[in-house]
Amino acid sequence: MQSRRSPAQRQTPEPLLDDINKAIIEQLQQDGRRSYAAMATAVGLSEAAVRQRVQRLLDAGIMQIVAVTDPLRVGFRREAMVGVRVSGDTRQVAETLAQLPEVDYVVLTAGTFDILIELVAEDDEHLLSLINDHIRALPQVRETETFVYLRLVKQTYTWGAR
Repeated sequence: MQSRRSPAQRQTPEPLLDDINKAIIEQLQQDGRRSYAAMATAVGLSEAAVRQRVQRLLDAGIMQIVAVTDPLRVGFRREAMVGVRVSGDTRQVAETLAQLPEVDYVVLTAGTFDILIELVAEDDEHLLSLINDHIRALPQVRETETFVYLRLVKQTYTWGAR
């Protein structure tokens, strides 16, 4: 008897976000240095199985394991969110802004701004240079509004996997 699923459906791999992988992600969100052995105990698999699952999640781009620093403690004195209004292709402008090393967050939005970017600068002069010489200098940028951070109250990456 012939299968009624299309060829694409028959070749679909197992979903990467099963309950065990979600538990592994949560383990790593609590402590990105947690050992494979500790995670294996927590999720009920062998250490090798956890290592393979973590690698698959990394390879698929579902997660990344990084060190997150506090910009103020590593020499940066100014953080800001910049709202950007654009004429023309917002995707192209977003890609250009994403190339700036000081920019760590770029999102296309629907609303008052076309693009929101978050950036970290050494000081106010560096922030001024970024806004004036790099962002506003792009011909498609119509206007910007800068929101300088006075204090970061909460920043987490623990929303888990749903």
